[in-house]
Amino acid sequence: MGRAELELPAKSGRRRRIAQLEIRFMSAQLARPKNGLRANWPESVAVNVIDVRQTNPPAGEAPIHWRLLTTHAITSETEAWATVDLYRQRWAIEQLFRTLKTAGFDIERVQIEDKAPRDRLITATLIAAVRIQQLVHARDGGPGPLRPLSDAFEPEDISLLEACCADLEGKTERQKNPHPKGSLARAAWVCARLGGWTGYYGKPGPVVMLEGWLEFQALKRGTNLMMPHRQDQSDV
Repeated sequence: MGRAELELPAKSGRRRRIAQLEIRFMSAQLARPKNGLRANWPESVAVNVIDVRQTNPPAGEAPIHWRLLTTHAITSETEAWATVDLYRQRWAIEQLFRTLKTAGFDIERVQIEDKAPRDRLITATLIAAVRIQQLVHARDGGPGPLRPLSDAFEPEDISLLEACCADLEGKTERQKNPHPKGSLARAAWVCARLGGWTGYYGKPGPVVMLEGWLEFQALKRGTNLMMPHRQDQSDV
């Protein structure tokens, strides 16, 4: 048995807090169902069981209790906690696929039958969905060091991002972008505003970030189309 502390982020109905957890783990065998249709399946499958319980739940709140089954090798407390950390990423993974599917790019409606071009489109869309998730994760700006703008944008995007920022900012402090230049958090604020977030209420999620990111890409495309035209005019 091991113990550790885990920071639980704030969410609806719950304040940010530190939870004290106990962890236990053991190996086990999952037996094949007796009424299964696959007689050629093995008699059992080896798994590891991890049990995590909160020891100090606040009054009136249910304690954390996770029971995990994994095929990862668990031979130490360190490996057990590492597997728990993987489990805690499930929400980010679910949000990524939500953005990739019906709440965002709607990739499941693609009707390309040829495998090669379909796979290329899915790969490109997955990369774009990861960009959206990076913006969502960066939106609050902390705690810890801020992620750089280069995580999700090109160097040539900086001037357009700053132009958009200046156009979207208001006169009051609350209407201004609070994040430093060169940070991904600053770009996330711009994309959220372009996506329809007012800057006052709630936190922009992947749907809003996607709308804003697509709007920024359209502005970028328009700016690039205008560059040769401006150059021609300057040469006259």
